[in-house]
Amino acid sequence: MTHGPKHLPAHISALLDRQQRSPDGQPADSAGTPWSGRDLSGEGNPLHTFDGDDGLIAAALGEARRRLLAGDTDEPGFVNALAGQRVFAPVIATGHGDAEQGDKEADISLVTLTASDGRSAMPVFTSVEELTAWHPQARPVAAEAERVMLAALAEGAQLVVLDPGSPILTFVVRGPAVEALARGRRWTPSYQDQELAQALAELPDMCPGVTGLRLSPGQGIMSAAADGSAVIGGGAGPELSIGVVVEPGTDAVGVRLALAAVQAAIEDIDLLRERADSVQVIRAADQS
Repeated sequence: MTHGPKHLPAHISALLDRQQRSPDGQPADSAGTPWSGRDLSGEGNPLHTFDGDDGLIAAALGEARRRLLAGDTDEPGFVNALAGQRVFAPVIATGHGDAEQGDKEADISLVTLTASDGRSAMPVFTSVEELTAWHPQARPVAAEAERVMLAALAEGAQLVVLDPGSPILTFVVRGPAVEALARGRRWTPSYQDQELAQALAELPDMCPGVTGLRLSPGQGIMSAAADGSAVIGGGAGPELSIGVVVEPGTDAVGVRLALAAVQAAIEDIDLLRERADSVQVIRAADQS
């Protein structure tokens, strides 16, 4: 049996656009041999073909990770350091055996995961070693972070998980940050977003018993390095904490009503849905 030519999805083709090309313009290895129709499951067929690429973590990204682990930079500092850096997206090659041709015609698909909260996530890696340790059958496609984030969005991923299972650090890049990187923009987290704070400033006037709101990082931004040390950033939990300040003397029922009023009011804030990955509404800490 023979098979017609395979056509890669556009977002995977976009990743491969940075790769070497054969004379007829097809994605190819460094010798110019097309990937199409080849068995990609064996050794000698890595897709990380940046000129002189050693497959190690990019120097600037490695330094940003070191600074994050040392507490010398914060979550947006690390996320924005991804811009322009070469990372690796894992692809799985499958194919139909052809006895007459003696090879395989390969289909290529990106790998996606389901996060613990049910959201779709795409794994991305800083080095070939991290990727192959996580999934020995996967093959690395090297591309700038912007291209990889675009591919993640095209796959419907709501999160990007950087180096899952890493012996150093696993870091979750949440949806708004993925979109900002994909568009070539700097990412400002919702808890530092002054425009968002302004959009929420009028809510207390619409919520009985509420005198103010305090925005702060949610507990869910925290993650842990492999040695157990706390890392400010990279967690998958609530990103933004909205602390509700209630009128003095408000009883427990009044507090619950005030929190419910704020929760209902924020559902109508389009900018909040755009800028914040996940939100928790709580009573302001100094009133509890």
